[in-house]
Amino acid sequence: MRPIIFSKMDFSHSNLFGYIEDLQELTIIERPVRRSLKTPEEIERLTVDEELSDIERAVFLLSSGQDIQGTSVVANLPVLMRQNPAETLRRVLPKIREVLHVAGVEMQLTAAVSFLTVLQEESVSIHTYSHSFLHIILQNVEHRDAGVSNAWLETLLAVIEALPKETVRHEILNPLVSKAQLSQTLQSRLVSCKIMGKVANKFEAHIVKREVLPLVKSLCQDVEYEVRTCMCRQLEHVARGIGTELTKTVVLPELVELARDEGSSVRLAAFETLVNLLDMFDADDRSQTVLPLVKSFCEKSFKADESILVSLSFHLGKLCNGLYGIFTPEQHLRFLEFYKKLSTLGLQQENGHNDNQLHLQTLEQEKKYISVRKNCAYNFPAMIVFVDPKNFNLELYSIFFCLCHDPEVPVRYTMAISFFEVAKLLNSDVYTIHKELVTLLQDESLEVLDALVGHLPEILELMTNGGENSGSESKLLSIPDLIPALTTAEQRAATSLKWRTHEKLLQKYACLPHIISSDQIYYRFLHRMLTIILTNNVLPVQKAAARTLCVYLRYNRKQEQRHEVIQKLIEQLGQGKSYWNRLRFLDTCEFIMELFSKSFFCKYFFLPVLELTHDPVANVRMKLCCLLPKVKSTLKIPTDKHLLQQLELCIRKLLCQEKDKDVLTIVKRTVLELDRMEISVDAFQKRFYENDLLDQEKETQEQLLLEMEQLEKEKQKNEGRSTNINDKMLEKKRRDSKTSSVLAKSINLSVSGSSSGTSVGKEEKKSKLVRSQSFSTQVLHPKYTNIDKCPNKSSATAYTSSVSGMGKSCMLSFSDDSFRTHSSGNSGNAAFTSSSSRNLFNSADQKNSGNKESQSRKMSIIQLVPEWEGGMGQSEEKTENQTPRSSDRKMREPETGGSNVLVR
Repeated sequence: MRPIIFSKMDFSHSNLFGYIEDLQELTIIERPVRRSLKTPEEIERLTVDEELSDIERAVFLLSSGQDIQGTSVVANLPVLMRQNPAETLRRVLPKIREVLHVAGVEMQLTAAVSFLTVLQEESVSIHTYSHSFLHIILQNVEHRDAGVSNAWLETLLAVIEALPKETVRHEILNPLVSKAQLSQTLQSRLVSCKIMGKVANKFEAHIVKREVLPLVKSLCQDVEYEVRTCMCRQLEHVARGIGTELTKTVVLPELVELARDEGSSVRLAAFETLVNLLDMFDADDRSQTVLPLVKSFCEKSFKADESILVSLSFHLGKLCNGLYGIFTPEQHLRFLEFYKKLSTLGLQQENGHNDNQLHLQTLEQEKKYISVRKNCAYNFPAMIVFVDPKNFNLELYSIFFCLCHDPEVPVRYTMAISFFEVAKLLNSDVYTIHKELVTLLQDESLEVLDALVGHLPEILELMTNGGENSGSESKLLSIPDLIPALTTAEQRAATSLKWRTHEKLLQKYACLPHIISSDQIYYRFLHRMLTIILTNNVLPVQKAAARTLCVYLRYNRKQEQRHEVIQKLIEQLGQGKSYWNRLRFLDTCEFIMELFSKSFFCKYFFLPVLELTHDPVANVRMKLCCLLPKVKSTLKIPTDKHLLQQLELCIRKLLCQEKDKDVLTIVKRTVLELDRMEISVDAFQKRFYENDLLDQEKETQEQLLLEMEQLEKEKQKNEGRSTNINDKMLEKKRRDSKTSSVLAKSINLSVSGSSSGTSVGKEEKKSKLVRSQSFSTQVLHPKYTNIDKCPNKSSATAYTSSVSGMGKSCMLSFSDDSFRTHSSGNSGNAAFTSSSSRNLFNSADQKNSGNKESQSRKMSIIQLVPEWEGGMGQSEEKTENQTPRSSDRKMREPETGGSNVLVR
């Protein structure tokens, strides 16, 4: 035994009495426990012989048992009816009828529910049911307890729908005439009102007119306002049963009179019934009768009759759309302004004063105003239809803003629920409410977030792809605000204790690949999902994050990122130190098998899964064994034959080496299941056709992602190259302009003749050298610098030239004498090239071969020819101090034949 350690206690006079009082309280608590113990006599009386049948035991308990035992028998009545209906009706039901006369409230409520269950299960025919159960229901429907009476009344109304007409007429309708008289009790008359509404839909119009309508009129004129209110609410059902004509002549006048009743609850019931029956009134009735009543209700709601304000705000949307066809423009504007006033009721206005600041608002008024604004939020989609979605910005956006920023949570909660309906109605203008979506996502109340998340995928899809008229600019502008709002919402849900909201949010975030780009998901959401799997303590949240992560991985468009995520899953989950992480790895593998193709799973996850057969924790091995049939279903023969061998080897090791009894039991069961499985082959099989077709579609989509990634890389490469070409073209033009200015100066100096012959020759050489250098700004490959060292041959070297200014190709033959053109289409340019080249070579022959100036001029010739040959477009592709591409150095045969070789 552990020693008892007493903490320091204060045994002073005052504290000692405190301890004594605590001990006395403990003794008081224990006393009822001692008194509740049964005496041997009571135990003997409550003991039932175990050999009794169910029917005999029920009869015994109803006869001599206590109330709780009788209640248990009544609750078990549907079971007895299913097992032995004849004996139950003969022996048990009469006993129940006797007990119900003196039974308490609990047994009465239980009996009402059991009788209704027997009816719904159809344990006996409806004729037998009406003969055996109906009289018991009618006897108890007027019970003195209101709760019991309502319970039996609900059962009776359900029975009326199933009973034949004749039975209803004789057993219910005929006694109803006397029950509805003024001389009967209030409870009896209230029951009669509700039965009237149900019976009116059971018979033809002429029977209702003859037998039901007189009672309806009588109850509408009852002296008790509760009866008038109850009957007024049943007038809708009566009107549906008698048709449009009788409704116009009988029901409508009664409603008009009840709408002017002295009782506020009666007026409220009349107003709601009028709104619900709008579709049964023609245009004349609406304009001449209904509209004046509605206008008077609206006028009195703020002045004398605030009791109707909540109901009016709740039905205003239905009312406005029901009377839309008869509104004048002035009335249309008036009802719209009335809705705007209700939407801000109780809130501070722009001037900082409250509407009802003159009199002190009570707590009940505040609750009423919150209910009114909540109802306005509920009716907001209907009001968009009323004003036309095209006029949303002008008429309703300010109200929408106020309701989304309302200080009360119930109002914002209702707006979050109806946000999807609003977005659907706005269609192409949905981008206008993007800020409010961000506001609700960042709301301080998680109830609001939970309400919004229900339709979040549909809302986000409408936000990014809403309508044909929503330009791409608005969509792009919405994304930067949307992503931080989504991340903030997830973090707030993660830090709260409401894990169901967090789970729901993570499940809905699986839609993001269809909304935003792959890179945005990778950097803002994917790693967050992995963190949740590793750190969160709630299993449903972890599984939701794992599945969403697999969806992100499925639609990721960069192979490098996919490989990184796969590597982290294997290292941090599959090979993690915590067994909990290794279990989540197996859950993730299940999602991988669901979302990806078989080949993808076999390529990346098959072997890491099999490695867990050696896991030191039995729970991991147990979960792995349960997963092995799914793992085997991903194999295809003969492609995955080596993986099948690995799987069989692991199973043998488990059978031979497993020491845990529970794991070994599951292993043996799994082996039997694996033996019964058939492995699919590479070719399509008839029995696996649908699965193979689905897997092929997944594999095709995965291959398509790889091809799209390759195309994007090539596109980016080409775009970068074209950008470089444009920059180089601008640089080339700048250099050409400088060269032309230098040439002009050189020509002027050479023509003037003021200098000596030697100086003229030098200036000419300098000008030619500058001109040759202007055509090439690159250093040639060493291969081309040795051209001047080659011996002269009869067959000269030819260069292809593409002159950009003329747009035609020409071929120049390089010989000891001159350049000769091989193309007659550009003779002028060829002549210029020939003469300039000849002058350069003549100047070169006048000097000694060891002269440095001669060597530099030869170098200029070699630079000139490829540059001239390549044309303006080709020279622009090269940068300064860059060697030519390998493709430029390839040699091919000329198109015109001969032994000349062309150099590109």
